[in-house]
Amino acid sequence: MTQLYGRTLSRRALAERTGALSQFAGVRLSTLGDGVERGVRQLEFRTGSGLRFTVLVDRAMDIAECEHNGRAVGWHSPSGFRNPSLHEYEGEGGLSWFRSFSGLMVTCGLDHVLFMHDDPADHYVYGPRKTVSSSLHGRIGTIPARLTGYGERWDGDDCVLWAEGVVQQSTVFGEDLHLVRRIEASVGTDEIRLHDRVVNHGFYRTPHMYCYHINVGYPVLDEGSRYVAPIRDVVWAAHAGDDYRKQGVGYRTLPAPIRNFHEQVWQHDMAADPDGRVNVALVNEAIGLGFEVQTLKAQFPAMYAWQNLHAGHYALGIEPSTNHVLGKDFARDRGELIQLEHGEERRYDSVFRILPDADAVTEAVSRIEAVVRQPAEDYPAPSGAYPLIGGR
Repeated sequence: MTQLYGRTLSRRALAERTGALSQFAGVRLSTLGDGVERGVRQLEFRTGSGLRFTVLVDRAMDIAECEHNGRAVGWHSPSGFRNPSLHEYEGEGGLSWFRSFSGLMVTCGLDHVLFMHDDPADHYVYGPRKTVSSSLHGRIGTIPARLTGYGERWDGDDCVLWAEGVVQQSTVFGEDLHLVRRIEASVGTDEIRLHDRVVNHGFYRTPHMYCYHINVGYPVLDEGSRYVAPIRDVVWAAHAGDDYRKQGVGYRTLPAPIRNFHEQVWQHDMAADPDGRVNVALVNEAIGLGFEVQTLKAQFPAMYAWQNLHAGHYALGIEPSTNHVLGKDFARDRGELIQLEHGEERRYDSVFRILPDADAVTEAVSRIEAVVRQPAEDYPAPSGAYPLIGGR
């Protein structure tokens, strides 16, 4: 049964009340038409609960806008949702990625995440190619998808909105990795379900790294908002070796925007619940609004928190990752770098959940805290103890 406007409705009852489901909910394809966004195809999802979000077909099918009953959830940066044809991957010493960085979720990968890196290219067996040069967070986020389908699917009296596409990161004498992405949202709910498969279509043994850069903005992020997570250890903080407290911002409680704030990044080791799930949330209890990310520990064993609290850039990033924050060489040295042979794949199944009111926020906080109580202080000392990642 579908829950809409405080009532439980069957498929027939819903059909009796309209000529088309699109009056309440649906998926619609359109093309953006102006400025740096011109020509970008997008899918607009509306679940009827107040949840609305857009999927940028021409930017890896990443999630751009996200709002609930008119209250923004996803972050918009000054760069806008830039058409990939304008992107210069090699520019600015590898930092031009920032000129195409905006939205609720930006995918990082498929063979590299984190900062710029040169990797030996021997495995591609092509003499003139000595290295694989990767810019910040990899290539996948600015590659258009081949849209394979979208629409609505009824299962009895339940309706699922969906979209699916394939994003290819491929070259001659190099990687041929395909991201097969399916996004679902049930009518009447406040959840986005993300199902990804990364498949090696090539015949070279190819490294694979993967990360979601999930960016939450105002008003979920505001002065007094809390980062709530089942943290059993603070592994690393980018700023700890300098002066851990010099900006006056710890990992847990967020401030109002700060001029000239320098980004802070943390890695935490998260505890999973009995079903292997890791749930992390940003909550604003003052207005009864929050956003929760659910991942599987076996798929994303590492989790970063990105604080970009500079005025005009104000965002909090939740970043599940396949690898520790020290990067590809560290992963390779420890035997933790995923290597995909032809036809091999990795799957990633995640849920993004709006917490639309005080009751939902309270329930989520209680559920997360029941797994493990996070450190009560804002500046816990990083341990430097990177848990071994198996199964690679």
